[in-house]
Amino acid sequence: MLKNIFIIFLYQLVGESIQKYFLLNIPGPVIGLILLLITFIFLGKKSKDIVRLKKEISETANQIINYLSLLFVPIGVGVVMHISYLEKNLINVLIVIIIGTVLTIGFTAYLMEKINNWEKNDRKR
Repeated sequence: MLKNIFIIFLYQLVGESIQKYFLLNIPGPVIGLILLLITFIFLGKKSKDIVRLKKEISETANQIINYLSLLFVPIGVGVVMHISYLEKNLINVLIVIIIGTVLTIGFTAYLMEKINNWEKNDRKR
């Protein structure tokens, strides 16, 4: 499990480095996860070790997700500290939240459809 956490953090570090070096607006951890996904896509079926590693990292990530709710405590404190800012910009914040949610749901549905079609085509071969 420690090796898997190291790999996850290594990809996060690489993502952060890319984000800082190229001054991108995408968060470093997101870049790292995309790189991890690309690694699994291209190397996933070539080696049994990679398949096993992918399964182990998935299990480790699921265990980390169990503690995800603890990360919302600092966000709640931040919201309470900046409540006056939120009151002044409530409409703008709500618009951003609604648009972001709709775009996220739409993109996730599109991506899942593509992945499902890709897996169906892969099974037929």
